[in-house]
Amino acid sequence: MDGVLLIDKPVGMTSHDVVAAVRRSLGGAKTGHAGTLDPFASGLLLVLVGRATRLQRSLMELPKRYETIARLGALSSTGDPEGEVSETGRLPPDPPTLSTGEIRQRPPIYSAVKVRGERAYRRARRGELFEMPERIVTVHRFEQTWREGDQGPEGQGRAGYLIECSSGTYVRSLVADLGDAYCEELRRTAIGPFDVTDAVPPPPRDSAWEEPPLHSIEKALAAAERFDARARADARGRPRQS
Repeated sequence: MDGVLLIDKPVGMTSHDVVAAVRRSLGGAKTGHAGTLDPFASGLLLVLVGRATRLQRSLMELPKRYETIARLGALSSTGDPEGEVSETGRLPPDPPTLSTGEIRQRPPIYSAVKVRGERAYRRARRGELFEMPERIVTVHRFEQTWREGDQGPEGQGRAGYLIECSSGTYVRSLVADLGDAYCEELRRTAIGPFDVTDAVPPPPRDSAWEEPPLHSIEKALAAAERFDARARADARGRPRQS
């Protein structure tokens, strides 16, 4: 059994949990995924089955689309709801400055990025002080879609954002860069040509998946290649953003 499963990961499950559930439901088939989602996040996870695990690197390089809700007037030690939250009462400007194009970004210290051979979040949990290495990422689209609560007595608010970005971009860092804000909710809605509207929930625990909705390796590769070709064509005709 070989192919790609489009799974809509619920909040609270790790990406590893989803892959393990699929593996059990398919009788121990070789499985993997093409891009981690944090436990607090939901949305599209590409689960690779059988020979499709060989596609991991190429599928991970596809751009992503996210919808996120930012809590304004507060900071989180992890950049998400799972960290230590402190209220500041200071609100980012409205409209905010939303950078697009190639930008320099530092991933959160609570992330799976390796620092000197070890996951950053493990060092952070031990209380180590270290600096995350910068990386260059591309933000194709960054739009504020709504904002509310700015008139509250304690200087708290929320805002929604639509983000399209390259692989390796941390939405938590984009939100933190707004100033006095953290990522309260996050949902991945697309990976390249694959959309969450076509995804299915993870299989129920300890149940056999008799007919999993697998996308064949050939179909998945063809879709990714068509998407990449369109993206390159669009980039040639698009003026440089800053």
